[in-house]
Amino acid sequence: MASTRGADLETLRDRIAGVVLTRADEDYDNARAVWNAMIDRRPRVIVRCEDRGDVAAAIRYGRENDLDIGVRCGGHSVLGLAVPDDGLMIDLTPMGEVRVDVARQHARVQGGALLGALDRATQPHGLATTAGNVSHTGVGGLTLGGGMGWLARQYGLSCDNVVSFEMVTADGSTVLAAADENPELF
Repeated sequence: MASTRGADLETLRDRIAGVVLTRADEDYDNARAVWNAMIDRRPRVIVRCEDRGDVAAAIRYGRENDLDIGVRCGGHSVLGLAVPDDGLMIDLTPMGEVRVDVARQHARVQGGALLGALDRATQPHGLATTAGNVSHTGVGGLTLGGGMGWLARQYGLSCDNVVSFEMVTADGSTVLAAADENPELF
C-alpha cells in the first residue's frame, strides 16, 4: 500500500541528479537484480545515485515515506539485503569511480565501485590492498563486512586499511568518519 505522507516521486526526481525507477519503468527489473538470482524482491522505488547529495535525498525520501531502505554497493550480498520488498533501494552502482593518490599510496573509492575497478586503478602503480577474491564484489559492502582477501595475513582485513569514510547518516547528513573525526562512527 502506498504511503499517503511524505514527498511524492516527482519531488524526489526533482531533488536528485540520478535516476528514480518504479515498477512501471523499463529498466526497473535490471536495476533490482542482484548477484544471487534467487532474490526476487520488488522495491517500491529504486534511486540510482550519482553523488552523495542523491544518497541524502533518497534517505530523506525513504524516511518521509516510512519505507524500509536497502543500499546496493555492488549487488553481491547473498541475502539480497539491498533489495527491500516494497521499500526503497538506494543503488550506488553509478558511483563506481576509483581515484589513486600515488604519492600518498591512497585510493578514494566511491560506494558503488567494484573490486575490479580498484585493481585496475591501483595495479599500474604497483599498489594493492586487502580486498576480496572476486572482481565483481562491491568494495563498500566487502569493507563494511570486514573484507577478507589475499593480502589479509600480512596487511589485515579491508576495514583495517581504511583511512576515512564519507558517510550519509540516517537523517541525510553527510559526515566524515575517521580515527580523529567522529571516531564512534569509524
